[in-house]
Amino acid sequence: MMKWLLAFRLLPPALAWSSCLAIATAAGPLGAQPPARTQAPGEKTPPVPVEHWHPQRLPEKPTVAPSFTVPILPLGFTTPGALYFGQRYSLASLDFLDENRLLFTFRVPGLIHRDHQPAEADPADDEHRIRAVVIALPAGNVTAEAMWTQHDRGRYLWMLRDGHFLVRDRNAIRLGDASLELKPYLEFPGRVMWVELDPAQQYLVTDSFEPKAEPKAGEVPRPATASATVTTHDADPPGKPAASQSGMVVRILERSSGRVMLVSRVRSAVHLPIKSDGYLEAIRGRGAEWQLTLNSFTGGETTLGEVESTCSPAYDFISERVMLATTCARGGEHRLVAVATNGRRLWEEPAGEEPVWPLISIAADGSRLVRESLVVNHSVNAMAPVGPYDVKGQLVEVFDAATGNVALAASATPVLDAGGNAAISPSGRRVAVVNDGVIQVFDLPVPPAIPDLASQARR
Repeated sequence: MMKWLLAFRLLPPALAWSSCLAIATAAGPLGAQPPARTQAPGEKTPPVPVEHWHPQRLPEKPTVAPSFTVPILPLGFTTPGALYFGQRYSLASLDFLDENRLLFTFRVPGLIHRDHQPAEADPADDEHRIRAVVIALPAGNVTAEAMWTQHDRGRYLWMLRDGHFLVRDRNAIRLGDASLELKPYLEFPGRVMWVELDPAQQYLVTDSFEPKAEPKAGEVPRPATASATVTTHDADPPGKPAASQSGMVVRILERSSGRVMLVSRVRSAVHLPIKSDGYLEAIRGRGAEWQLTLNSFTGGETTLGEVESTCSPAYDFISERVMLATTCARGGEHRLVAVATNGRRLWEEPAGEEPVWPLISIAADGSRLVRESLVVNHSVNAMAPVGPYDVKGQLVEVFDAATGNVALAASATPVLDAGGNAAISPSGRRVAVVNDGVIQVFDLPVPPAIPDLASQARR
């Protein structure tokens, strides 16, 4: 299962400590809000243009009855305090290890013993504890538990297809399984900020904040490390000293061996959607048209299709054959558009919804996707940012990847603005939602199959 921010993604909160880093919103892709502007004394806030705002609705009860529930208060889970709202901190993570086991991790409040911090200590360190439990379904009994120590508030866990998962902390990525034992996996020259995987999970894309370094001739990365040659593509401006001694490095690595396939130093963190044979790039055409191009790892380019968007679209691969774009309609609404790799448009979510800070989770087989988003009581923009009293709740929607039909809509509580309230099983037939002190587990019918794309013409 893959959890990727799509439209208007904010950079993980771990980057807040460095003002020189900012991720391109338009995906952070999903619902990232513009920074609030300081209002001058006596200045009136302009009215919200109601005719262009279509609020989402929270269902009074799930559209499908849960098959069973698992209480989470006995596990030690407590509702995060209101002071965390808006920080986009990752305070919990809910994932399926397989069809019948859940991995539930969450921040444990309490005092942390701190030794004397040396002068060279990383200012980004924010030590806290994460409790992890494996829950057997449907009985709800705990089969394994552990306590981890993390050092920032960004997203820390990514689920793999084979019952393993990745845990990010400082400059390392560790590998875990159902025993909850974490083993060394990859180490980087600097702090790891973000991790993404392709649909087949053959490759990792990593963003890490590292010191600038000159490439060493003949340096070959070892399988257990990502300390590969760094090729600098951004020179310092003429006449200015090399002020930025650190910067963001993007890598594509082969997951099985750790072999680095691509490495590049960039000015800010980037979202790089990939599949088994290349990475996706959106190139602006005429007007609101954007051309989606696949850049092959072996060289060459292939045009996969076009989308129309008045903003820079956010895009990701749902599977090897289907990509998802989050676009802006001419009226300002956001839309989800599913496009096959042969250029055929499979479906488009109707305009009128305005998700705030959405998070997308995709079933391992690409059959369904889950979108978590906040539901607020007004349109969100630079003049009207979202605050804790504006949030009506958190909406969980499950879409069939083949048709775009909503297989389930439900509410989630407590509201977690960085997500972590919902999970989808590898087959797409089970969905779990944290709601009102329990994990609700929904059994859904077999998802519709993706049509035979090879025989379908582009349109």
